[in-house]
Amino acid sequence: MLLSGAHRQYSTQSITETKSKKMLYYLTAVVFGMVGLTYAAVPLYRTFCQATGYGGTVQRKETVEEKIARHSESGTVTEREIVVQFNADVADGMQWKFTPTQREVRVKPGESALAFYTAENKSSAPITGVSTYNVTPMKAGVYFNKIQCFCFEEQRLLPGEQIDMPVFFYIDPEFETDPRMDGINNLILSYTFFKVSEENTSDSVDNKSSLPVQETK
Repeated sequence: MLLSGAHRQYSTQSITETKSKKMLYYLTAVVFGMVGLTYAAVPLYRTFCQATGYGGTVQRKETVEEKIARHSESGTVTEREIVVQFNADVADGMQWKFTPTQREVRVKPGESALAFYTAENKSSAPITGVSTYNVTPMKAGVYFNKIQCFCFEEQRLLPGEQIDMPVFFYIDPEFETDPRMDGINNLILSYTFFKVSEENTSDSVDNKSSLPVQETK
């Protein structure tokens, strides 16, 4: 009886040890598997971000030139006409006269167009300004492509000086086929100029002059 009990105790202990070893092997495999998935997730996450723009990653899209070339080759013709209206504002305290040269232009999806804005310094001192822009309705802004624009670039005008600034833009042909654009036939392009302090301008010039100059061979 004692031998039989000892045998059963040994068998139970042996089975327990076997199960423990199997569990250890299983957990080890899970750990290695999770590590492998972690490394695999890095390129997958990067690919996802590049495809969707998630996390601030820049998406790879067609350039405006590529879109124009593709549209020209396809020979797609649309009768839909879009009216692009222009608006101009200056921030409070900025003594500039800033106006669109034309009130509106009419353009079809897949076409490019050229417009102008005029800025004049009405003060007795030089003024440097920088502009921001927006397109409304906002959901249509993705189809408005600027080929050439003065936005986000500093413009310095002497007292009484006046300049014309071009805006060369292109309406993406996908505007025509996107159901979200149904009923949208008017866009408004708005620019607002803000004054840049002369102190910041001079600091910018000083910083540029202090940079080492690379000789061209």
